[in-house]
Amino acid sequence: MIFVALAPLAVSVTAYAQTAPLAGTVVFQKGGKDVPVENALVEVYRTDIKGYYKTQTKKNGEFRFVGVLFGDYAIAVSAPNAAPTVFPNVRAGREDIRIVMDPGDGRKYTEAEARQAAANASKLGGSETGGLSDEQKKQQAEFEKKNEEIKAKNEKIKAADSLAVKSNAEGHAALKAEDFDLAIAKFSEGIAAVPDFVGSTPILINGKMLALKGKGFKLYKEGATSGDATIKKAKFDEANKAYDDGLASFRDALAVIARAEAVTDPGEQKRRETLKHDLYAVAAEIHRLKVAGGVDVSRIEEATTVIAEYLALENNPEVKLTTQMGLGDMLTRAAEFEKAVTAFRQVLVMKPDHAEAMGKLGLALFAVGTANENKELQQEGLNFMQKYIDLSPVSPTDSQAVKELKISIKESVDYLKSQKMTPQKAPAGGKKKS
Repeated sequence: MIFVALAPLAVSVTAYAQTAPLAGTVVFQKGGKDVPVENALVEVYRTDIKGYYKTQTKKNGEFRFVGVLFGDYAIAVSAPNAAPTVFPNVRAGREDIRIVMDPGDGRKYTEAEARQAAANASKLGGSETGGLSDEQKKQQAEFEKKNEEIKAKNEKIKAADSLAVKSNAEGHAALKAEDFDLAIAKFSEGIAAVPDFVGSTPILINGKMLALKGKGFKLYKEGATSGDATIKKAKFDEANKAYDDGLASFRDALAVIARAEAVTDPGEQKRRETLKHDLYAVAAEIHRLKVAGGVDVSRIEEATTVIAEYLALENNPEVKLTTQMGLGDMLTRAAEFEKAVTAFRQVLVMKPDHAEAMGKLGLALFAVGTANENKELQQEGLNFMQKYIDLSPVSPTDSQAVKELKISIKESVDYLKSQKMTPQKAPAGGKKKS
């Protein structure tokens, strides 16, 4: 019974023996004198293991903990109109701590910031016998300033990324609703937020290009259906401006990708290749629309280069065939007949039985042969045009464009026949007979 009665006392004595007081004063320095800081928040963090105490200073600037467990501590202090400070490397049992605060904004350290500041202060030479020297405080302040700058930069990046994601979603919603001006504005907001980040900027630019393409085509249709020549020209000019803005954005996107740091990760490499492919696909279509609609044929050389680069990126055979055919049509519309001949021959290399390519190749050969008074080219053109007529007779279901093509080819064939020329079997693949 005596042992049982004494046991709680033994535990109490043991617990008491493991604690010690911790006390000190928090002051400002004014005119070389200490001015007590009242109601300063004093937070004590144990640095060897997890532990935490807190209190506030009295009117005379004093703080006291009756008993804290023996161990290593850092004291973080914050107060109105003061900069937060940390007193590192404190052992339980000290009652002579003097913490001098500097003027500031009254900010309070988080626990993570306090522990980091204490660790940095320790590296700078703070010791149990005192806080930091003026030079050490200066170094700590510079370190904390850099940390704040990094934190602010990270917050800015986070906010920009959030805005970019929001703008991209809103831009695509507007694009789906064919509100092209709103889509352009939304994508532009996202681009302004992240103007040079390969992870998102080209994606936003691609969306803006799609919106500009859509706007340009809408304006083109308004002009094409107008009976007023003045309105038609004005609409075509507006359409061309939208198309050109889209092509300028295309170049901006390629520049962002080119400036990006090289990577070895196959996944990231593939993602960038896909980005470039998608950008080229839209740019190629913008060039096609400019020429096909008669909006602008002045940039046919640039268009040819862009489409050639796009074809090098495209792996889908059907898309490559359609794009190559479109290139031939563009060159024909721009009266670049020799280049059109090359383009249509390539279509027939890809698909030797492509009837439309035969007909259009025949027309291009006829144009070149007539301009150069070259009977051999005229004969080859006649051969392909006759084969097209044989493969594609006139049908009531033909579209207006197809009807016009067939009429043009028939008239050309009739003219050449009137010149005592006779159709011969056209070679496969669009190549001339040797």
